[in-house]
Amino acid sequence: MEIGSNWETIRQVFEEAQKSCFHFAVATIRPDGTPDAAPIGSLILRDDFTGYYLEEFPAHMAANLKHNPRVCVLAVNADKLYWGKSLMEGIFSMPPAVRLYGTAGELRKAAKAEVEAWQKKVALASKTRGYKIMWENMSHARDITFDSFEPVVIGEMTAELWGGI
Repeated sequence: MEIGSNWETIRQVFEEAQKSCFHFAVATIRPDGTPDAAPIGSLILRDDFTGYYLEEFPAHMAANLKHNPRVCVLAVNADKLYWGKSLMEGIFSMPPAVRLYGTAGELRKAAKAEVEAWQKKVALASKTRGYKIMWENMSHARDITFDSFEPVVIGEMTAELWGGI
């Protein structure tokens, strides 16, 4: 589907997914052709159909991207109240999930503003041991340029969304 006219809705789904489950599933392809998925929490979407994520841990993913830079990112709003209300009403008020397709760039040094933007998103956890282990010293980033998306369609419950798909 055409990404431009849907970008703000896509970003809203990503924001809700980030709040509800702290990560996105990022799929890459291994050199032998098998799919590989990794949870990435630090993905931030920009206004121009691009995004970046801070990359410190996903070794398999980095190796896969050298072979094939294409990615699929799945964002799912996992908020229990949102799902409960949607199930009770039989319709989703906003899209529950979306897949973004794109091409990842080379690993690079993260800009200070990029690290700060991520740390702001996880500031509530800043006093925890896990924050210090996972997020305190993020230093590398990878850009993704998105070129298409695919809504997650759940029959009648999503029929009114994305222009009536």
